[in-house]
Amino acid sequence: MKAIAVEPGAGEPTVVERPLPEPSDGEALVRTLRVGVDGTDHEVIAGHHGEVPPGEDRLVLGHEAVGVVEDPNGTDLEAGDYVVPTVRRPPNGTNEYFERGEPDMAREGEYLERGIVGAHGFMAEYFTSPAETLVPIPERLAHLGFLVEPISVSEKAIEHAVASRSAFEWEPETALVLGNGSLGLLTLAMFETTLGFDRTYCLGRRDRPDPTIDIVEKLGATYVDSRETPVPEIPDEHESVDFVYEATGYAKHAFETIEALAPNGVGALLGVPESWSFEIDGGKLHREFVLQNKALVGSVNSHRGHFEAATDTLEGLPDWLFDDLVTGVYGLDEYERAFETGDDVVKTAVEFSSLE
Repeated sequence: MKAIAVEPGAGEPTVVERPLPEPSDGEALVRTLRVGVDGTDHEVIAGHHGEVPPGEDRLVLGHEAVGVVEDPNGTDLEAGDYVVPTVRRPPNGTNEYFERGEPDMAREGEYLERGIVGAHGFMAEYFTSPAETLVPIPERLAHLGFLVEPISVSEKAIEHAVASRSAFEWEPETALVLGNGSLGLLTLAMFETTLGFDRTYCLGRRDRPDPTIDIVEKLGATYVDSRETPVPEIPDEHESVDFVYEATGYAKHAFETIEALAPNGVGALLGVPESWSFEIDGGKLHREFVLQNKALVGSVNSHRGHFEAATDTLEGLPDWLFDDLVTGVYGLDEYERAFETGDDVVKTAVEFSSLE
Protein backbone atom coordinates (compact mmCIF):
# COMPACT_ATOMS: atom_id res chain seq x y z
CA MET A 1 0.00 0.00 0.00
CA LYS A 2 1.02 3.63 -0.43
CA ALA A 3 1.81 5.92 2.49
CA ILE A 4 3.19 9.42 2.94
CA ALA A 5 6.31 9.45 5.09
CA VAL A 6 9.12 11.77 6.01
CA GLU A 7 12.64 11.60 7.30
CA PRO A 8 12.39 14.33 9.98
CA GLY A 9 14.39 17.33 8.91
CA ALA A 10 14.54 16.23 5.27
CA GLY A 11 12.22 19.06 4.31
CA GLU A 12 9.57 17.25 2.28
CA PRO A 13 7.35 14.17 2.58
CA THR A 14 7.41 11.39 -0.01
CA VAL A 15 5.14 8.54 -1.08
CA VAL A 16 6.49 5.16 0.02
CA GLU A 17 5.34 1.56 -0.30
CA ARG A 18 4.51 -0.27 2.90
CA PRO A 19 2.98 -3.70 3.55
CA LEU A 20 -0.74 -3.87 4.22
CA PRO A 21 -1.08 -3.95 8.04
CA GLU A 22 -2.69 -6.93 9.74
CA PRO A 23 -4.84 -6.21 12.79
CA SER A 24 -3.85 -7.86 16.06
CA ASP A 25 -6.40 -9.12 18.57
CA GLY A 26 -8.64 -6.25 19.61
CA GLU A 27 -7.71 -4.17 16.57
CA ALA A 28 -9.67 -3.33 13.44
CA LEU A 29 -8.40 -2.72 9.92
CA VAL A 30 -9.46 0.70 8.64
CA ARG A 31 -9.44 2.00 5.07
CA THR A 32 -8.28 5.59 5.19
CA LEU A 33 -10.53 8.23 3.64
CA ARG A 34 -8.96 11.61 4.43
CA VAL A 35 -6.12 12.89 6.60
CA GLY A 36 -5.73 16.56 7.53
CA VAL A 37 -2.49 18.53 7.46
CA ASP A 38 -1.68 20.96 10.27
CA GLY A 39 1.16 22.90 11.84
CA THR A 40 2.43 19.90 13.78
CA ASP A 41 2.96 18.03 10.50
CA HIS A 42 5.04 20.91 9.19
CA GLU A 43 7.09 20.93 12.43
CA VAL A 44 7.77 17.19 12.03
CA ILE A 45 8.73 17.64 8.39
CA ALA A 46 11.12 20.44 9.33
CA GLY A 47 12.65 18.33 12.11
CA HIS A 48 11.57 20.66 14.93
CA HIS A 49 9.31 18.08 16.52
CA GLY A 50 8.63 14.37 16.34
CA GLU A 51 10.46 11.06 16.48
CA VAL A 52 10.59 8.07 14.15
CA PRO A 53 9.64 4.60 15.46
CA PRO A 54 12.58 2.64 16.90
CA GLY A 55 14.76 1.05 14.23
CA GLU A 56 13.25 3.02 11.33
CA ASP A 57 14.48 6.00 9.36
CA ARG A 58 11.11 7.40 8.30
CA LEU A 59 7.86 8.32 9.99
CA VAL A 60 4.47 7.90 8.31
CA LEU A 61 2.76 11.24 8.85
CA GLY A 62 -0.81 12.09 9.81
CA HIS A 63 -2.77 12.36 13.05
CA GLU A 64 -6.04 13.97 11.84
CA ALA A 65 -7.73 11.04 10.14
CA VAL A 66 -11.08 9.60 9.19
CA GLY A 67 -11.66 6.16 7.71
CA VAL A 68 -14.10 3.32 7.27
CA VAL A 69 -13.80 -0.07 8.98
CA GLU A 70 -12.73 -2.68 6.46
CA ASP A 71 -12.28 -5.63 8.83
CA PRO A 72 -13.74 -5.44 12.37
CA ASN A 73 -11.60 -8.46 13.31
CA GLY A 74 -13.94 -9.64 16.08
CA THR A 75 -14.32 -6.23 17.75
CA ASP A 76 -17.61 -4.52 18.50
CA LEU A 77 -17.22 -2.41 15.36
CA GLU A 78 -18.90 -3.32 12.09
CA ALA A 79 -17.62 -3.26 8.53
CA GLY A 80 -18.62 0.04 6.98
CA ASP A 81 -18.52 2.04 10.23
CA TYR A 82 -17.01 5.48 9.80
CA VAL A 83 -14.41 6.14 12.49
CA VAL A 84 -11.89 8.72 13.67
CA PRO A 85 -8.79 7.43 15.50
CA THR A 86 -7.43 9.01 18.64
CA VAL A 87 -3.72 9.82 18.59
CA ARG A 88 -1.89 8.61 21.69
CA ARG A 89 -0.78 5.04 22.41
CA PRO A 90 1.09 3.51 25.38
CA PRO A 91 4.82 3.09 24.67
CA ASN A 92 5.53 -0.33 26.20
CA GLY A 93 2.36 -1.96 27.39
CA THR A 94 -0.18 0.07 29.31
CA ASN A 95 0.32 2.56 32.12
CA GLU A 96 -1.89 4.33 34.65
CA TYR A 97 -2.88 7.16 32.30
CA PHE A 98 -4.14 4.81 29.61
CA GLU A 99 -5.81 2.56 32.17
CA ARG A 100 -7.77 5.58 33.43
CA GLY A 101 -8.72 6.59 29.90
CA GLU A 102 -6.62 9.77 30.23
CA PRO A 103 -3.76 9.32 27.75
CA ASP A 104 -3.79 13.08 27.15
CA MET A 105 -2.49 13.58 30.70
CA ALA A 106 0.44 11.18 30.34
CA ARG A 107 3.87 12.61 31.04
CA GLU A 108 6.50 12.91 28.32
CA GLY A 109 8.08 9.52 27.69
CA GLU A 110 4.94 7.66 28.76
CA TYR A 111 3.12 7.83 25.45
CA LEU A 112 3.56 7.54 21.70
CA GLU A 113 1.68 9.73 19.23
CA ARG A 114 0.61 8.35 15.87
CA GLY A 115 2.25 10.36 13.12
CA ILE A 116 4.22 12.50 15.56
CA VAL A 117 6.22 10.74 18.28
CA GLY A 118 7.54 7.21 17.90
CA ALA A 119 4.60 5.65 16.04
CA HIS A 120 3.54 5.70 12.39
CA GLY A 121 0.58 7.89 11.56
CA PHE A 122 -2.52 7.50 9.45
CA MET A 123 -1.34 8.88 6.08
CA ALA A 124 -1.57 5.48 4.45
CA GLU A 125 -4.19 3.66 2.45
CA TYR A 126 -4.96 1.44 5.46
CA PHE A 127 -4.16 1.45 9.16
CA THR A 128 -4.95 -0.72 12.17
CA SER A 129 -5.94 0.53 15.60
CA PRO A 130 -7.41 -0.86 18.83
CA ALA A 131 -11.19 -0.67 18.79
CA GLU A 132 -11.29 1.54 21.89
CA THR A 133 -9.25 4.18 20.03
CA LEU A 134 -11.67 4.34 17.10
CA VAL A 135 -14.50 6.82 17.61
CA PRO A 136 -17.57 6.22 15.39
CA ILE A 137 -18.98 9.20 13.53
CA PRO A 138 -22.10 9.55 11.37
CA GLU A 139 -21.70 8.88 7.65
CA ARG A 140 -22.92 12.43 6.93
CA LEU A 141 -19.77 13.76 8.64
CA ALA A 142 -17.31 11.43 6.92
CA HIS A 143 -16.05 14.09 4.49
CA LEU A 144 -15.21 16.37 7.46
CA GLY A 145 -14.06 13.70 9.91
CA PHE A 146 -10.45 14.86 9.74
CA LEU A 147 -11.55 17.98 11.65
CA VAL A 148 -12.69 15.97 14.69
CA GLU A 149 -9.15 15.65 16.08
CA PRO A 150 -8.30 19.38 16.11
CA ILE A 151 -11.72 20.22 17.53
CA SER A 152 -11.15 17.61 20.26
CA VAL A 153 -7.98 19.44 21.29
CA SER A 154 -10.05 22.59 21.86
CA GLU A 155 -12.75 20.60 23.65
CA LYS A 156 -10.15 19.54 26.21
CA ALA A 157 -8.57 22.98 26.57
CA ILE A 158 -11.95 24.63 27.12
CA GLU A 159 -12.99 21.92 29.57
CA HIS A 160 -9.85 22.41 31.66
CA ALA A 161 -10.08 26.20 31.54
CA VAL A 162 -13.71 26.17 32.67
CA ALA A 163 -12.89 23.64 35.39
CA SER A 164 -10.31 26.05 36.80
CA ARG A 165 -13.14 28.56 37.38
CA SER A 166 -15.58 26.02 38.83
CA ALA A 167 -15.01 27.02 42.45
CA PHE A 168 -17.08 30.17 41.96
CA GLU A 169 -19.82 31.55 39.74
CA TRP A 170 -18.08 32.48 36.51
CA GLU A 171 -20.07 34.08 33.69
CA PRO A 172 -17.64 34.96 30.89
CA GLU A 173 -18.79 37.41 28.25
CA THR A 174 -15.70 38.03 26.12
CA ALA A 175 -13.18 35.69 24.51
CA LEU A 176 -9.98 36.19 22.55
CA VAL A 177 -8.35 33.65 20.24
CA LEU A 178 -4.64 34.19 19.63
CA GLY A 179 -3.91 32.78 16.19
CA ASN A 180 -5.92 32.70 12.98
CA GLY A 181 -4.73 29.33 11.72
CA SER A 182 -7.22 26.53 11.20
CA LEU A 183 -7.23 25.52 14.89
CA GLY A 184 -7.81 29.10 16.00
CA LEU A 185 -10.61 29.55 13.47
CA LEU A 186 -12.35 26.32 14.48
CA THR A 187 -12.14 27.39 18.12
CA LEU A 188 -13.46 30.84 17.29
CA ALA A 189 -16.40 29.18 15.54
CA MET A 190 -17.01 27.12 18.70
CA PHE A 191 -17.01 30.32 20.76
CA GLU A 192 -19.42 32.04 18.40
CA THR A 193 -21.87 29.22 17.69
CA THR A 194 -21.91 26.94 20.73
CA LEU A 195 -20.46 28.71 23.79
CA GLY A 196 -22.44 31.93 23.61
CA PHE A 197 -19.82 34.61 24.24
CA ASP A 198 -21.17 38.13 23.73
CA ARG A 199 -18.00 39.43 22.09
CA THR A 200 -15.12 37.59 20.49
CA TYR A 201 -11.79 38.66 19.04
CA CYS A 202 -9.15 36.91 16.96
CA LEU A 203 -5.50 37.94 16.69
CA GLY A 204 -3.44 37.44 13.54
CA ARG A 205 -0.65 38.87 11.42
CA ARG A 206 -2.16 39.01 7.95
CA ASP A 207 -2.97 41.81 5.55
CA ARG A 208 -6.31 42.24 3.84
CA PRO A 209 -7.65 40.77 1.65
CA ASP A 210 -7.20 37.44 3.38
CA PRO A 211 -9.45 34.36 3.66
CA THR A 212 -8.87 33.90 7.39
CA ILE A 213 -9.86 37.48 8.15
CA ASP A 214 -12.99 36.94 6.06
CA ILE A 215 -13.86 33.88 8.18
CA VAL A 216 -13.25 35.78 11.43
CA GLU A 217 -15.58 38.58 10.43
CA LYS A 218 -18.18 36.27 8.89
CA LEU A 219 -18.36 34.54 12.28
CA GLY A 220 -19.17 37.90 13.83
CA ALA A 221 -15.84 38.33 15.61
CA THR A 222 -13.40 41.25 15.48
CA TYR A 223 -10.05 40.74 13.76
CA VAL A 224 -7.03 42.29 15.49
CA ASP A 225 -3.65 42.73 13.78
CA SER A 226 -0.91 41.99 16.34
CA ARG A 227 1.48 44.25 14.42
CA GLU A 228 -0.75 47.17 15.33
CA THR A 229 -2.34 46.19 18.65
CA PRO A 230 -0.47 44.37 21.45
CA VAL A 231 -2.34 41.55 23.19
CA PRO A 232 -2.76 43.43 26.51
CA GLU A 233 -4.61 46.22 24.66
CA ILE A 234 -7.28 43.95 23.19
CA PRO A 235 -10.04 44.94 22.88
CA ASP A 236 -9.19 48.35 24.39
CA GLU A 237 -7.85 49.96 27.51
CA HIS A 238 -11.31 50.00 29.13
CA GLU A 239 -12.26 46.35 28.73
CA SER A 240 -10.32 43.13 29.25
CA VAL A 241 -11.28 39.60 28.22
CA ASP A 242 -12.63 36.74 30.30
CA PHE A 243 -11.12 33.87 28.32
CA VAL A 244 -8.00 33.80 26.16
CA TYR A 245 -7.22 30.80 23.92
CA GLU A 246 -3.59 30.83 22.74
CA ALA A 247 -2.73 28.83 19.60
CA THR A 248 0.34 30.62 18.25
CA GLY A 249 3.35 29.09 19.98
CA TYR A 250 4.67 32.65 20.38
CA ALA A 251 6.16 32.62 23.88
CA LYS A 252 5.51 36.27 24.72
CA HIS A 253 1.79 35.74 24.21
CA ALA A 254 1.64 33.49 27.28
CA PHE A 255 2.74 36.36 29.49
CA GLU A 256 0.78 39.01 27.62
CA THR A 257 -2.31 36.87 28.19
CA ILE A 258 -2.05 37.50 31.92
CA GLU A 259 -2.33 41.24 31.37
CA ALA A 260 -5.13 40.89 28.84
CA LEU A 261 -7.33 38.84 31.16
CA ALA A 262 -10.16 40.40 33.12
CA PRO A 263 -10.31 39.77 36.88
CA ASN A 264 -11.24 36.10 37.46
CA GLY A 265 -10.29 35.34 33.84
CA VAL A 266 -8.50 32.28 32.50
CA GLY A 267 -6.12 31.66 29.64
CA ALA A 268 -5.58 28.32 27.89
CA LEU A 269 -2.13 27.82 26.35
CA LEU A 270 -1.82 25.33 23.47
CA GLY A 271 1.04 26.63 21.31
CA VAL A 272 4.44 24.98 21.74
CA PRO A 273 7.22 27.60 21.47
CA GLU A 274 10.90 27.09 20.81
CA SER A 275 13.37 28.13 23.50
CA TRP A 276 13.53 31.90 23.80
CA SER A 277 14.76 34.13 26.61
CA PHE A 278 13.33 37.61 27.10
CA GLU A 279 12.61 40.01 29.94
CA ILE A 280 9.29 40.20 31.76
CA ASP A 281 8.09 42.09 34.82
CA GLY A 282 7.65 39.02 36.97
CA GLY A 283 6.45 40.93 39.99
CA LYS A 284 3.68 42.67 38.05
CA LEU A 285 2.45 39.40 36.54
CA HIS A 286 2.58 37.68 39.93
CA ARG A 287 0.40 40.42 41.40
CA GLU A 288 -2.06 40.05 38.52
CA PHE A 289 -2.48 36.37 39.34
CA VAL A 290 -2.94 36.91 43.05
CA LEU A 291 -4.92 40.14 43.32
CA GLN A 292 -7.16 39.52 40.29
CA ASN A 293 -7.79 35.78 40.76
CA LYS A 294 -6.48 34.96 37.27
CA ALA A 295 -5.41 31.55 35.98
CA LEU A 296 -3.46 29.98 33.14
CA VAL A 297 -3.79 26.33 32.10
CA GLY A 298 -1.67 24.39 29.65
CA SER A 299 -3.31 21.78 27.46
CA VAL A 300 -2.18 19.21 24.90
CA ASN A 301 -3.82 16.30 23.10
CA SER A 302 -7.26 14.91 24.05
CA HIS A 303 -8.97 11.67 24.98
CA ARG A 304 -11.88 9.67 23.58
CA GLY A 305 -14.52 11.70 25.41
CA HIS A 306 -13.19 14.86 23.81
CA PHE A 307 -13.39 13.21 20.38
CA GLU A 308 -17.00 12.29 21.03
CA ALA A 309 -17.79 15.85 22.10
CA ALA A 310 -15.95 17.15 19.04
CA THR A 311 -18.16 15.06 16.78
CA ASP A 312 -21.24 16.76 18.22
CA THR A 313 -19.58 20.17 17.93
CA LEU A 314 -18.61 19.53 14.31
CA GLU A 315 -22.20 18.74 13.42
CA GLY A 316 -23.37 22.00 14.97
CA LEU A 317 -21.02 24.30 13.07
CA PRO A 318 -22.35 26.15 10.01
CA ASP A 319 -21.86 24.53 6.60
CA TRP A 320 -20.42 27.70 5.07
CA LEU A 321 -17.51 27.51 7.51
CA PHE A 322 -16.18 24.31 5.97
CA ASP A 323 -16.51 25.68 2.44
CA ASP A 324 -14.29 28.61 3.47
CA LEU A 325 -11.99 26.77 5.88
CA VAL A 326 -11.06 23.70 3.81
CA THR A 327 -9.15 25.22 0.92
CA GLY A 328 -7.99 21.97 -0.67
CA VAL A 329 -8.46 18.18 -0.57
CA TYR A 330 -5.91 16.40 -2.76
CA GLY A 331 -5.47 12.85 -3.97
CA LEU A 332 -2.22 10.91 -3.78
CA ASP A 333 -1.36 11.97 -7.33
CA GLU A 334 -1.02 15.57 -6.12
CA TYR A 335 -0.39 15.08 -2.41
CA GLU A 336 2.38 17.72 -2.42
CA ARG A 337 -0.25 20.43 -2.74
CA ALA A 338 -1.67 19.50 0.66
CA PHE A 339 1.63 20.55 2.26
CA GLU A 340 1.91 23.89 0.50
CA THR A 341 1.61 27.07 2.53
CA GLY A 342 0.56 30.53 1.48
CA ASP A 343 -1.89 33.34 2.08
CA ASP A 344 -4.65 31.47 0.24
CA VAL A 345 -4.18 28.22 2.20
CA VAL A 346 -6.19 27.67 5.38
CA LYS A 347 -6.82 23.93 5.87
CA THR A 348 -5.91 21.05 3.57
CA ALA A 349 -6.21 17.27 3.55
CA VAL A 350 -5.02 14.26 1.57
CA GLU A 351 -7.72 11.93 0.25
CA PHE A 352 -6.67 8.27 0.12
CA SER A 353 -10.02 6.75 -0.80
CA SER A 354 -13.17 8.13 -2.38
CA LEU A 355 -16.08 8.86 -0.09
CA GLU A 356 -18.50 7.58 -2.73
